[in-house]
Amino acid sequence: MDRTHDETAEAKARLWDKLEDSRTGMLWVADAHQHPQPMTHFADPEAESLWFITSSDTDLVAAIGHGAEARFTVQSPGDGFHASLTGSLVSYDSAEKLDELWSFAAAAWFEKGRDDPKVTLLRFSPREASVWMSEGNPVVVGVKMMRAAMSEGESHPDVGEHHVLYLNLAA
Repeated sequence: MDRTHDETAEAKARLWDKLEDSRTGMLWVADAHQHPQPMTHFADPEAESLWFITSSDTDLVAAIGHGAEARFTVQSPGDGFHASLTGSLVSYDSAEKLDELWSFAAAAWFEKGRDDPKVTLLRFSPREASVWMSEGNPVVVGVKMMRAAMSEGESHPDVGEHHVLYLNLAA
């Protein structure tokens, strides 16, 4: 995959579109000696943030403390989309934001629903994202890979794009 720099705005827009569509990924705190955890996220493209609802008694919340460096990965293999994001993760006390994100699915995780004292809102503000976007059709990708393997001088099949994006630069 080629790393491109000239389509940054378009790549950022596609990243946020995919984050809004995919809704799940793996989240962990860097250097916390914990395994990445599957989490449902709520994308907020305008604020370049991801929101999570979790329980205060998880090892993830314990690892955050007053704020921590975190990583989040998301994949949509059927679309040929993969992303790895790095940024800050904090507990965020906002009843208004929690009400905005609350759903029947979130309520299923808490014994007392929205009023459960363990309900914890997290805000992830990614600073950097490495994004891979490839052809969605596996047959086309396979043909391109075979052609590159059988051709002299063509060592890397052109199956998509790789971007390193810098986010939350104004924050």
